Amino acid sequence: MRAFLLLFLLFPVLELYVFFKVSTAIGFFPALLLIIAGSALGVLVVRVAGLATALRARASMQRGELPAQEMMQGMMLALGGGLLLIPGFISDVFGLICLLPFTRRLLARKLSERAEAQAMRQRAFADDLYSARPGGQGGQPRQPNVIEGEYEHRDK
Repeated sequence: MRAFLLLFLLFPVLELYVFFKVSTAIGFFPALLLIIAGSALGVLVVRVAGLATALRARASMQRGELPAQEMMQGMMLALGGGLLLIPGFISDVFGLICLLPFTRRLLARKLSERAEAQAMRQRAFADDLYSARPGGQGGQPRQPNVIEGEYEHRDK
């Protein structure tokens, strides 16, 4: 969590540093135009990619398939477009990496493998809770052990 907070605080400083270096190399206004062009490209990508992903997912569902891969690729396109929307050269580079087809497929595959592993861990944990019930395996969760009785409070 600390690393995320540190990255969150350092990212704007890094973006400003890179912008300063680029603007001294090519000039302030060309660097500013590059930032604006990157944001405009991000808006275009988000609009087009969202529609294309929805159409591919719908076609996949009509074939009777789950559109998991299309949704992961659509998420990567949206992430790339969102990173292009953020002003700065570092975020633009990461956005372009998310937009390239081979890196998008690679990242989507890695994310889906990680999500599958997480689902398997959660499923194994839930199976342990269900099977720990006396009487064997069942489809319902274990009921708490309740002992009914009466008591009498005696003071000496």
